[in-house]
Amino acid sequence: MLHNNSAFKCLRFAILPLLILVSIDRSAAASNSRIFTEHLSNLPSSSPTSIDPVNHTSTKSSSDDKLQTTPITSDMTEEKKEASSTTGRAAKLARPNVLSLQPYRCARDDYSSGILLDANENALGPASLPTNSLDPYDNGMELERYPCPYQLTLKRLLCDHRNAQVGQTADNGGIQPKNVFVGVGSDEAIDLLIRIFCTPGNTSGVGDAIMITPPTYGMYKVCANVNDVGIQTVPLTPDFDLQIPEMLQAVTPATKLIFICSPGNPTAKSIPLSDVRLIASSVNAIVIVDEAYVDFSSVPTATSLVNEFDNVVVLQTLSKAFGMAGIRCGFAIGPADVIQLMNNVKAPYNVNKLTSDAAANALKNTATLEENIRVLLEERALMEKKLIALDFVEKVYPSDANFLLFRVKQKANELYKTIADRGIVSRFRGNELHCNECIRVTIGTAAENSKFLEQLEDVYKELTA
Repeated sequence: MLHNNSAFKCLRFAILPLLILVSIDRSAAASNSRIFTEHLSNLPSSSPTSIDPVNHTSTKSSSDDKLQTTPITSDMTEEKKEASSTTGRAAKLARPNVLSLQPYRCARDDYSSGILLDANENALGPASLPTNSLDPYDNGMELERYPCPYQLTLKRLLCDHRNAQVGQTADNGGIQPKNVFVGVGSDEAIDLLIRIFCTPGNTSGVGDAIMITPPTYGMYKVCANVNDVGIQTVPLTPDFDLQIPEMLQAVTPATKLIFICSPGNPTAKSIPLSDVRLIASSVNAIVIVDEAYVDFSSVPTATSLVNEFDNVVVLQTLSKAFGMAGIRCGFAIGPADVIQLMNNVKAPYNVNKLTSDAAANALKNTATLEENIRVLLEERALMEKKLIALDFVEKVYPSDANFLLFRVKQKANELYKTIADRGIVSRFRGNELHCNECIRVTIGTAAENSKFLEQLEDVYKELTA
């Protein structure tokens, strides 16, 4: 059977989940050695391969046409050093069944090139391709094949982008691929974190809990309810600030995750990094900073805290500033032991090739991103100014996001609904805490924003005549 040494691209990361978290007992070291040996024994006998345990190189025998020695690189060694501990914060907080989980081994954990007859794929090729790849026909991504489950290229690109923003590098305090989980939007990460760290049982009066600070993103509550996990609520102030003393007082041994949305949704307000630091240093829980809108914010990303604290996880997405909501790609950035647990629990091929390719292209070419952010910030300032000038708008909240939250004197729900029925859709937020008579409007194109403002004024006059 033919194969190519480049196949070890995924193998170097695939071995790691088997080397850690198979047991929380210190005897895991002996078991890890056995697992590694068993994996090597399954390599094709027609092309014997030896592994140098020091240099991590593989050498194919001369039975092939060419004798090759290909470095696997030191990535596996580096990750093993950082993520193999079973005594860190993650191990103390995660569910025991997750810690002892032996991750599912998929076909691409072993090989990603050669004559692949291992995964029951359709070697004849895909039945179709994306529209723009049909004429001329271009299946360069080989859509008939499963994607690499670890998305290393994408992780490296994200690390480079975010490290540059905070003046760090991967070798100088910045985040590295071992700190990054790639998922189907940030929603997948929210659900995984709850499943990993929170024991169900809320409906029976037992189990763990998450803490949220309403008004906030609704999926935290939804995921907790789906997983039968308790929800502790400590509301924001009317000015949308955290009530930190009240939050710390509300923490119990059952509190495993604390969600902080920054910039907030629907509040549009960023939380200072000093607040995150104070909470993270004061609790024995994972503090999750949801940064979906961070690229529009005056407050820098909290990714700089990931290597400062062993209990801070940052969620990000390509759906907002990157303008790629349709590909559903998000990230969790955190301590290596937390990220390893997420990789162990996730579905084997959670990020598809089309998503990965588009996401990588976006992170390689950030000039468009930066220009779009500049335009949207200018439009946000203009929209804010025009909303403030309307006599029926009582308040426009300051915004660090790509939307504005504003309050009208009356009839906000009718106002929203009538404008939506006429083809311009915003969102009524008056049912949220501290958001009485509020509407949230996304910043669109200049033409879209002008049409919204025109309809807003006309419809309000109609409703209050």
